[in-house]
Amino acid sequence: MPILIAAVIAVGGLCLLDLLLTFGVIRRLREHTDILSNGPGAASSVTSLEPGQSPAAFAAVTTSGEPVTGAGLRVAAFFSSSCSACPERVAPFLAYLRRHRISQDSVLVVVSQDDDAPAPYLDQLAEAAQACTEPEGGEIAKAFGVTGFPAFCLLDADGAVLASGYDPAALPEPAMA
Repeated sequence: MPILIAAVIAVGGLCLLDLLLTFGVIRRLREHTDILSNGPGAASSVTSLEPGQSPAAFAAVTTSGEPVTGAGLRVAAFFSSSCSACPERVAPFLAYLRRHRISQDSVLVVVSQDDDAPAPYLDQLAEAAQACTEPEGGEIAKAFGVTGFPAFCLLDADGAVLASGYDPAALPEPAMA
């Protein structure tokens, strides 16, 4: 009889421990659900710059050797060679540029690279925009306050941010310069 009582107490203790662990898992799942619902897909702004703020001054050299600054930019796009979502955003971004007839000189594409191998879509982007590469957390990304990839910023004629997002299709139609 004492063995049966000990077994029932042990099983009861295991059930109680299992119940506590299950509540912990449910709480963590709720936290992750909140994080995901407020994450990249739901964010209205990708940069730390609010609409109306201007990016910090920067100077860079494109992949073709041309100097580029923030002057005259209408669209800035940020990709990363280590980003899994970036390759699927290239075609919609290029379609956005074609649809709104945005000139190559007013578009800057920055590809952050964590190694020496260029992103496979870099040449495709360089045909439609001024393309630069920089290390992760580089000068241009800091100037725009980019917090995640891919990031797309629409700028007004004065260089202030009008809108930003993770999806180029979510950007509004640019105003004519």
